[in-house]
Amino acid sequence: MAGGTTGGAPAVHEGILRRQSARESSARTYARALPIVPVRARGLTIEGADGRRYLDCLSGAGTLALGHNHPVVLEAIRRVLDSGAPLSVLDLATPVKDAFITELFRTLPPGLAGRARVQFCGPAGTDAVEAALKLVRAATGRTGILAFTGAYHGMTAGALAASGGARDVQVARLPYPQDYRCPFGVGGSRGAELAARWTESLLDDPKSGVPLPAGMILEPVQGEGGVIPAPDAWLRRMRQLTTARSIPLIADEVQTGVGRTGAFWAVDHSGVTPDVMVLSKAIGGSLPLAVIVYRDDLDVWQPGAHAGTFRGNQLAMAAGTATLAHVRENGLAERAADLGSRMLGQLGELADRFACVGEVRGRGLMMGVELVDPDGAGAEPADRHPTPPGQEPRRTPRPAAPELAAAVQRECLQRGLIVELGGRHAAVVRLLPPLTISDEQAAAVLDRLADAVAAVARTHEEHGPHDSPHHGPAQRAG
Repeated sequence: MAGGTTGGAPAVHEGILRRQSARESSARTYARALPIVPVRARGLTIEGADGRRYLDCLSGAGTLALGHNHPVVLEAIRRVLDSGAPLSVLDLATPVKDAFITELFRTLPPGLAGRARVQFCGPAGTDAVEAALKLVRAATGRTGILAFTGAYHGMTAGALAASGGARDVQVARLPYPQDYRCPFGVGGSRGAELAARWTESLLDDPKSGVPLPAGMILEPVQGEGGVIPAPDAWLRRMRQLTTARSIPLIADEVQTGVGRTGAFWAVDHSGVTPDVMVLSKAIGGSLPLAVIVYRDDLDVWQPGAHAGTFRGNQLAMAAGTATLAHVRENGLAERAADLGSRMLGQLGELADRFACVGEVRGRGLMMGVELVDPDGAGAEPADRHPTPPGQEPRRTPRPAAPELAAAVQRECLQRGLIVELGGRHAAVVRLLPPLTISDEQAAAVLDRLADAVAAVARTHEEHGPHDSPHHGPAQRAG
């Protein structure tokens, strides 16, 4: 877990953390739960200023598809630096940008690739969400937006309005299907069907209070919402509903893209072709980059209608090109599907062993373990919840336990494993390892997580839920 600490390493580590606490904004998030000072990193491994080594399953909130400092990324960056090329060019054409667009279009869903336009945005995914919302409003002449419960689209005003934590309702909110906490209490395909029917009724009922919207935005897998994959059949229904009513469908693939879920883009699982795709994080190969890709007939922008000073980041485009090509050429999406399936199977054993694990879910190398109160209401399958033929019995969900999830995160860190928390109540322990993780590293991650869960479960059994201090849930600002 840890390398030796020598010399003044602990003092340097503590000093940096102390100065961060004194000088940085109270808005910081990860630093509160992860009091580490990274100084070197390679692949899955981070080394801190105190000499300890960690397995990083946060991966820059999904930004590092190839892990830290992958050789192909470093080489791409060095080539641009050594060439003397300008590093920031606004929206001027360059060979570096041309190569990035060519590689990006090579990966797009077939129905979009042949007629796509790309808009370079400010360097964060939330700005690309803003651009997508502005685009569909301009193209349709309408203003309303359809979004989903549990969504997370960013921290700027428009993106927050479409996210699940919105304080002021500026969009129409639709149910997102899920099994464990199904809004209709049934889960499975029946729950997804009811969610689709609700959406259809809302759109077609002239008294629903929801006029024809400018667009619908959704995540093919809700990440911050608790790692909830959209059922493929439901996603196809959303595509059919929006197409029939001329509503542009926006797929937010900021975290799910570039092989993360076991397909190059998460919409590929369902065969759906969105009208707009919002892309960031991994497309920059660890550097800031965000774009929207959309159907050419939506391209009604006036010059300067959406711009950003740093939309011409050449180093990010070069790193992104190298990352996209490496994932595509080496079948890393397929690798993520295979390894992710095996890891989910082993993680599922935690739900069988520990009453504090409510559900394990995910897709590819985007996985979540929901911690629940083992003493709360909810139990094993009950007769009052009849199970449809061919469907697994559904357990009544127990109350979410953010304090147990935070304890698991702390126990993981003590064992040299970095994980993220998410979900409606910050009760889901999330794993986002790089696509380059080896089988041996995956086994080490699972062992450390299982040990952490076991330690928390044991403490809860011995002393009760309030034995150890915990931090309340915090919003992710990645």
